[in-house]
This record gives sequence, structure tokens and C-alpha cells, in this order.
Amino acid sequence: MLGIKRLGLLAALVLVGVAPAAAAQAAAQPSTQDTQYLQAVHQVNLFEITAGDLAQQKGQDQGVKDLGAMLKTDHTQLDQTVQQTASQLGVELPNEPSADQQAVIDKLNNASGAEFDRLWVTSELAGHVQAIQATQTEISQGSEQSVVQLAQTALPTLQTHYDELVALANKLGIPVPQTSASGTPSPGGTGTESPAPGGTVTESPAPGGSGTESPAPGGGSTEVPAPSES
Repeated sequence: MLGIKRLGLLAALVLVGVAPAAAAQAAAQPSTQDTQYLQAVHQVNLFEITAGDLAQQKGQDQGVKDLGAMLKTDHTQLDQTVQQTASQLGVELPNEPSADQQAVIDKLNNASGAEFDRLWVTSELAGHVQAIQATQTEISQGSEQSVVQLAQTALPTLQTHYDELVALANKLGIPVPQTSASGTPSPGGTGTESPAPGGTVTESPAPGGSGTESPAPGGGSTEVPAPSES
């Protein structure tokens, strides 16, 4: 009997210790905004790594090849942080690009020469505008500090990519979206929808939105101006 009583007391003590721990874990769950940003930026990284490989293999212009290598390296490094943060927070990440992103990859696989360069630069411009927008949204609306810090670290890299893409587009005579100094669409944009990061011509739900497709960074239902014809 004494042994049974001791076991009962031990069980009670274990339960007392577990309950606060479980409650603390539940309270630490990241918000929908934080969760969807991690998932979306991970999918962008998956797309960018693949697109970077394609640029190096199929790019006609050396600038496309070089920038593809840069994007692959930077997004691979960014994704390591994304995966570590998601693991710490218990956020499950997708294991492949979204359907929209895969559709663009398929188009890139089927293109060649100058057509490939134009399609690659155009899709990268649209994708990085949206990625910048989504990252700015996370910085201003995110509640989990580790995710907000990740976004703060990612933003300068994404902005550098965008600036490099604009310079390359100008060199190749490819129209670019009208944007503000921060790389986000300006009020003077055309309002025409452009591909989400690696996506087809469709709007992507904002992080935390109710859309059925995975949100693309940049999110939101804000449309990205199409490249303006010069």
C-alpha cells in the first residue's frame, strides 16, 4: 500500500509539473501572421534556388547567369534561418514550391535564349516586389520576435536583389514595374496583376489571409503593377 501511495504522489507531482509546461508551450504558439510568413518565405526560397540553377544553366546573358548564382546562394542561406526558426516554433513548412511557382518553373524550363532571360527577369522582379511587401508586413505586424528579426535581416537582402534585377532589366531593355524608392509598388503603378513569387498571374492571400493557396510573400491581396511598357 505504501508503494502505491508513493506512486500516486509521484504521478501527481509529475502532472503538476507538466501542466504549466504545456500551458507555456500553448501560449508560445506563433500567430497566423508569423506562421504563414515562415511558410511563404520558405516556398519563395525553394523557388529561388531552383530558378537560380536554371539561370546559370540556361541564361543567355552573363548577367542573368551571375545574378542567378547570387540569388541561389543568398536564398539558400536565408532558408537555413527560416528552417531553424520554424523548427524552434513548431511550424511545419511545405516541402515544395507552390503550384503557381511550379508553373513558372515549368515555363522557364520550356524557354530558351533571350525569351528565357526576359521571362526569368520579369518573374523575379514581380516575385521580389511581393517578397519585400510581405517582409515589411511581417516587420510591422508580426508578434513572434524571432520571426520579426528574421524578416528584418531578410529585407536588405531582398532589396539588394530587387535593385540588381532592375539594373539587369534596364541593361536588357526589359520593362520594370513602377516602384517607390523602397522597391514597393508606387501609387502610379498600372494596377495590372503580375505573377506572385514564381507564380502565375494571380493574387496571393496575405499572410494570415483566408485564401486556399499558400500565401506568397508579398503577400497580400495588394496587386503588383505589371511592367510598364516604355
